[in-house]
Amino acid sequence: MDWALELSGVSKAFVRRHNAGRHLKVRILGLIHPGQRERRELFWALRDVDFTVRRGECLGLIGSNGSGKSTLLRIIAGIFAPTAGRVAVRGRVTPLIELGVGFHPELSGRENVYLNTSLYGLSRRETNDIYDSIVSFSELAEFMDLPVKNYSSGMYVRLGFSVAAHLEPDVLIVDEVLAVGDERFRQKCLDRMGEVRRRETTVVLVSHDMRMIERLCDRACLLVRGELDIEGEPGKVIARYRDVLAQEAPGAHRRPAPPGVPSAIHAPVAGDGPGGRHSDRP
Repeated sequence: MDWALELSGVSKAFVRRHNAGRHLKVRILGLIHPGQRERRELFWALRDVDFTVRRGECLGLIGSNGSGKSTLLRIIAGIFAPTAGRVAVRGRVTPLIELGVGFHPELSGRENVYLNTSLYGLSRRETNDIYDSIVSFSELAEFMDLPVKNYSSGMYVRLGFSVAAHLEPDVLIVDEVLAVGDERFRQKCLDRMGEVRRRETTVVLVSHDMRMIERLCDRACLLVRGELDIEGEPGKVIARYRDVLAQEAPGAHRRPAPPGVPSAIHAPVAGDGPGGRHSDRP
């Protein structure tokens, strides 16, 4: 089996609350006046997503804002549990999906490097071996003893990506955070991702930059309203994405939701259902 990541029937639902009663008085009024009662709505951010990513492959995830891309990345990273379905990952997953994740704002850049690497199971000695390379790549040597709460968003990206790229992950997950960096450092990150891929690291990349998707990715998947619309060669998937954008433009005819798959349904509060994350580590 030459796969690194396998998703089967992955779905994710969130509960949206309306007229939430935070005070006792409001709750009592709700008992008397039905219109004041809290309403709960079950919103499906993802529906029955299936795909497999081979070892060493770079997969691009594209779609409009709100299509479920970031939710899917968080499920792959183990931050969210799927409401239904199964995620199987072979090896270590390193996510770079949000600025500052894994960083403590009161700690220095140096301390955060050691904190971050320890979260992925590296010993202090192992971190010592790669620390200088991390700092050199990030180009933040003069700022490593400052608290990261004083870092700019670009500095967060530099340090976060540098740590992630030096952990030698089996699966690297990258969200749109690279868009924050300046053009020169962004190119440096892309070159580094090329090196990571040559070591047969699997990359899952979310970006609104279609040129980046075409340049880096072997395959792409398009999410539309939380469903996998199409997967395949990046150029073909991007063309389909542009068709979807044209249909969703103001004044354009909107394509109806697939039969039997509502975007949201009224339901009582529900927790995470069957299914979960499974990690098959070698």
